[in-house]
Amino acid sequence: MRRPTGSTWRRGAAVTVTAVCLAYAPVAATGLWPYARPGAPAFGEWLLSHAVSPRYVADAVATRTGPYRHGLLPLVVHTVLGGALMLLGPAQLLTAARRRVRLHRALGAAFAVTVYASMAGAGLYLARTAPEDAFSGAAFWIVLATLLAGTVMSVTCGILAAARGRPDLHQRWMLLCCAFLLTAPLLRLEWGALPWLLPGLSLAEINQVAILHLGSVAVLGALVASRGLDRRRRLPGLSGTWAPLPVLATAHLAGAAALAWIVHSGLARGTGGRRLSAAYLVPYALSYAVMAVCGRRAARQGRTWAGEEWRLHLTALCLAPVLTAGAAPVFERAMGLDGRTALSAAVAIGCGVLATAATWVVSLRVLRAGRPAPERRPSARSSSPTPSGSSTSSTSSAGAEETQRSADETLPYRPVRHQAPGEAEALPQAGTGRRPR
Repeated sequence: MRRPTGSTWRRGAAVTVTAVCLAYAPVAATGLWPYARPGAPAFGEWLLSHAVSPRYVADAVATRTGPYRHGLLPLVVHTVLGGALMLLGPAQLLTAARRRVRLHRALGAAFAVTVYASMAGAGLYLARTAPEDAFSGAAFWIVLATLLAGTVMSVTCGILAAARGRPDLHQRWMLLCCAFLLTAPLLRLEWGALPWLLPGLSLAEINQVAILHLGSVAVLGALVASRGLDRRRRLPGLSGTWAPLPVLATAHLAGAAALAWIVHSGLARGTGGRRLSAAYLVPYALSYAVMAVCGRRAARQGRTWAGEEWRLHLTALCLAPVLTAGAAPVFERAMGLDGRTALSAAVAIGCGVLATAATWVVSLRVLRAGRPAPERRPSARSSSPTPSGSSTSSTSSAGAEETQRSADETLPYRPVRHQAPGEAEALPQAGTGRRPR
């Protein structure tokens, strides 16, 4: 039997993500219609009632009616545009794979505008709703606010990277943006699947379990997709590591201590606490195993750039519990939350926030490595460049060209090159293959 290749896995992942987006688009667009007009069709509620039970859905509608009345109109705008994003996302993937440059850029502009408008609706709803009045409690309100900020930041960074002609960074930020958007269908899938594993819980309680690992699963998917599309073995200009062994060891020790504090402080207390603890620790351990194994494999195969990116993200993952341990007391005192709710909110956002920070570090690493060395101009005393100066200039120019060429390989299109003044005259004459005198 033939072993699946990397391209087979990538194709299968793209098909799966596309199917999830297309299936969720009508669910997102009609999800809040019954709250605006009772009796209106809602595909999500129909699917949940058949997957779990009608009572499960009826209780969910009853518990969400109150929180949604604070800002129903902006929330409807958010969900309808969210359904449109579920269609634009796969279209962007298709145009990128087919290298349809103009269509990719046009759909990208529509995608960005829709993201901003949809997030504006979500922001208006959150501003009108007190954290304790939100569905499933204040922890979910904090998670939604963090997802909103991460989505807006990632799409903005992706636009800036494309404008600066950095296709590799554009790709990373847009994949992270899509991962944040995909938390919506992933959450709905868990609403239907977790009651089979945890029977007897309401939708609000299922939601509290799901948000603890939703961020870590989504950002891990974005990282795996980014590494699968970036096939460069080495990054020209990359030397050393920004996460040396002392830094990595310190992050591991700090993360282990913070994890022990998290478990001891409240997530593992009682039956519900142990359930929440397992919902966080199991996906966290899976993410750690994937990053550690892939990083070690890349280092063993001599793929220095892949190893460096995995190493930076592994360091950030180790520091996620440290962020959680620091954010929980802040939420408790600043927002007046009880200890367990504050800890749940801090746990839920830790991995996503640190993955975004790791993407920033990776972006700076790429920009620092890809910056060509400054050329030395020949002094006015010398009438012609020396052989050593000529070699230095050509080496620097070749390194810059190789950096840009390797970055272009990760983009669904080739960026337009702007000719310098006088460059057109140096091109061969058409049909002769010779340069003009």
